[in-house]
Amino acid sequence: MAAPRERDSTSTRPALGAVLAGGAGRRLGGAKATAELGGRPLIRHPLAALRAAGLESIVVAKPDTELPALDCEVVLEPESPRHPLCGIVAALRRADGRALVVVACDMPLAAPALLAELAAAAEPLVVPAPGGRTQPLQARFGAELLPALEEALAREEPLRRTVESLGGRELGDAELARFGDPDRLFLNVNDEGDLRRAERALAVG
Repeated sequence: MAAPRERDSTSTRPALGAVLAGGAGRRLGGAKATAELGGRPLIRHPLAALRAAGLESIVVAKPDTELPALDCEVVLEPESPRHPLCGIVAALRRADGRALVVVACDMPLAAPALLAELAAAAEPLVVPAPGGRTQPLQARFGAELLPALEEALAREEPLRRTVESLGGRELGDAELARFGDPDRLFLNVNDEGDLRRAERALAVG
């Protein structure tokens, strides 16, 4: 990635946390946010991690997304396109000048300490990159990135390509090791097999 940009000195308020729940969840049979993991809906795991990191948190979802009962604000993103940037842009607009720490609703094992580190970062864009592969759905986006992200969304540009074009700081394996096993931290629940792997990971703590 290119050299990081300096953060706008006017952006001093605490970051906002956002769980992105706009995906269709077809491989999991739909209603991904309500799939049960460890006795509670999948979406509550990343939401709890953001709160444990000390962040005010929201959920961003499509109007037709099935959600469990939640004790936080739900922001509705546009019906189309179905694109991860759609949720990020909607959350940044809601953040009203604050930086944003996002976690996809299907990343239930996100580490609160890592999310807190992202929230406290000085750079507008900080993206974990376990094994050299960026994870923009568990990352920090500064408010100053909103115009560029809106333009990328209008083009429906792939999210990773957008992130790579913006420049920012990548957290590699050595840095991520402080927060736990990257295979656990970024476990992505897309199907029943992933759900079983997440259950086993929760069982061992």
